[in-house]
Amino acid sequence: MDYPVKMDVKPKVTGFFDEATNTISYVVQDPASTACAVVDSVMDIDYAAGRITYEHADQIIAFIRKNGLELEWIIETHVHADHLSGAPYIQQELGGKIGIGEKITVVQDVFGKVFNEGTEFQRDGSQFDALFTDGDTYRIGGMEVFVMATPGHTPACMVHVMGDAAFVGDTLFMPDGGSARCDFPGGSAEELYDSIQKILSLPDEMRLFMCHDYGPNGRNIAWETTVGDEKAHNIHVGGGKTKEEFVKFRTERDAQLDMPKLIIPSLQVNMRAGEVPTDKDGNPMLKVPVNGL
Repeated sequence: MDYPVKMDVKPKVTGFFDEATNTISYVVQDPASTACAVVDSVMDIDYAAGRITYEHADQIIAFIRKNGLELEWIIETHVHADHLSGAPYIQQELGGKIGIGEKITVVQDVFGKVFNEGTEFQRDGSQFDALFTDGDTYRIGGMEVFVMATPGHTPACMVHVMGDAAFVGDTLFMPDGGSARCDFPGGSAEELYDSIQKILSLPDEMRLFMCHDYGPNGRNIAWETTVGDEKAHNIHVGGGKTKEEFVKFRTERDAQLDMPKLIIPSLQVNMRAGEVPTDKDGNPMLKVPVNGL
């Protein structure tokens, strides 16, 4: 598929790092107006105490207000398993539409069963304002954005390309971080390799923004690189590594990884577009399935 790449459009990108989950959220501003989007927001949780707070989201809200921006979109690159989305809280404060890839329905079907959600939990993606398909476009102010389906880490992963900036979610990490795991339900190392090649087919100068960084080998946290840098130096796929090499490495590596600390609350909240589930009396309540994940 030919995507409408527009390298002459250069949005202003501001990153917000959440130390508790190693997540980077972004405010992306249309260079020709005050319109903006938020990508991969975070809601704070003290899992042991069962307490949810909004310090990270409040930083983003304050930034948008201070700079006189108008929030039009709140984008989820995928259903995160390692942090909770702050999308509904931000939407309540600033407006905007919440969007995710159309394969959210696959994720909802799988984890609706894991968490025994029953028939009242809608598995059609209707909790979101927009469901994107590969090649779809939308606008932030006057800036046209296009989306690329990039399954592999999860079925619903999508990259959002805004001018000369692409937000890759967990499909890629910084060159010394490699790539994301593929062992969640619906994940596939083969698909992830193909998805990464789609990203690497974008212009070498395309800016790439990561959803996570863990500071490998003690370096400072970083979240921006380029297609050219990933092609040359990514430790998992760079330098012309073959699909067979990648799949072998990724499969062996994933078998050694622990589950993310926040996977149980994250999936329940994020498959609902960031809303916390409730019990029959309307009280916020999370489930812990035994032997279910």
